[in-house]
Amino acid sequence: MVKPPLEKTVSEHDYLLRLAASDLGRAYKSLAAGELAIRPGDVVLDLGCGPGADLPAFAEAAGPAGRVIGLDRDPSRVRAARDRTAAFPQIEVREGDAHACGLPDSSADRVHTDRVLQHVADPDAVLAEARRVTAAGGRAVFAEPDWDTLIVDYPDLSVPRAYTRFVTEKVIRNAAIGRQLPRRAERAGFTVRKVTPVTAVIRDVAKADRFLGFQRVTDRAVEDGYLTAETGRQWLRHLTTEPFFASVTLYILTARAG
Repeated sequence: MVKPPLEKTVSEHDYLLRLAASDLGRAYKSLAAGELAIRPGDVVLDLGCGPGADLPAFAEAAGPAGRVIGLDRDPSRVRAARDRTAAFPQIEVREGDAHACGLPDSSADRVHTDRVLQHVADPDAVLAEARRVTAAGGRAVFAEPDWDTLIVDYPDLSVPRAYTRFVTEKVIRNAAIGRQLPRRAERAGFTVRKVTPVTAVIRDVAKADRFLGFQRVTDRAVEDGYLTAETGRQWLRHLTTEPFFASVTLYILTARAG
């Protein structure tokens, strides 16, 4: 049976919220929230909060005596997060840079990032900033993928390997941040308590495409010479007409300050 065509474009806000609402998103976000162990009255900082997918759950855990601060550099995401969290008076959404968030030293009990460090200009600076604002004894949880773990079933292994190499070399700025988190977090002054791997296994190509963008990434890989035009056509045809399998691993790092 011929499967649906791959999507060419996906709204950034839609993508982030769709991932949060997916089975995969709910599973790993639940693990991350559990590791944060937010207590009533806690001050929680979500660096790179995007459209605010995680903020309501953090606010419910912190309670009316708590405070949840979402920070994002994109004005449109800040507006979306404010709209999404308008019913929670303990939530404040700020426009700002995760490299220098502007909060006082040791002002947060819990600090969180979700797939943010893979995109920032300087992950070490963001981790150092997270450590600066985390109070002694406080907890930080960072959830980041390692895109070098991306595998897709295809008869000729050189093709998905070239696709993954393009993703790691050209698409994602800090593509191997998942495996680097323990070293980088320790260097920033955190004590790493736990690293939890979460491997997503995807059998539905349409669902995978919403997160992985096969059409647009393949087009770019062809343009940059990682795949030939004919190989790219065969690859996309195979993805939409044959049984599909892909997986990628995300790591949830739990750290303590002090």
